[in-house]
Amino acid sequence: MKKIKIALTKGRLEKKAVEILRQIGADVSELEDKGRKLVFKGKNENYNLEFFLVKSPDVTTYVEYGAADIGIVGKDTMMEKGRSYYEVLDLNVGKCTFALAALPEFKVDKGFNRKLIATKYPNVAKEYFRKQGQDVEIIKIEGSVELAPILGLADAIVDIVETGTTLKENGLVIVDTICDISARMIVNRASMKTKKDEILKLINAISEVVDKK
Repeated sequence: MKKIKIALTKGRLEKKAVEILRQIGADVSELEDKGRKLVFKGKNENYNLEFFLVKSPDVTTYVEYGAADIGIVGKDTMMEKGRSYYEVLDLNVGKCTFALAALPEFKVDKGFNRKLIATKYPNVAKEYFRKQGQDVEIIKIEGSVELAPILGLADAIVDIVETGTTLKENGLVIVDTICDISARMIVNRASMKTKKDEILKLINAISEVVDKK
């Protein structure tokens, strides 16, 4: 049984991924008692797995370059990074929405000035406005993008919206919904050939769990 290396996104998606892995009979005991370890083994009679936790943008990098066979990461990261791998499964967890949001008086086609858009996802924002046929200037923000229109740095923002509570509390409204996003399972292209049986077994088992949700 060949070992499958899995890169997991730290934080909220990590917990959801571990729960799914537990349901398919994978050994996730080391993941549940992490300590200071960086790599976690999960070998039992069902699977021979090895896990490591990284930030979401790094999941796609590890998978693309083959350091991980499989990654579990948000579709938002995949859209922004645009790397090369197979997207094999929607895990139907971590559901959010990409949205264009602004103060209520904002109109994207109002006035002659070029609109300023603040976002943590410049590539996603650029592609959205390209499809809209609108020329805007994108400002990359690392922290709370909601501040940008409030303080006059930007006219609007492109960001992930889960419940919309943060927007409402800061006086912002959704102008347009760009797309729905969720956690996805991705696979290294070479691994899909060299470890096909083991990977397909995982995909099929996880798919059954996801379909029951």
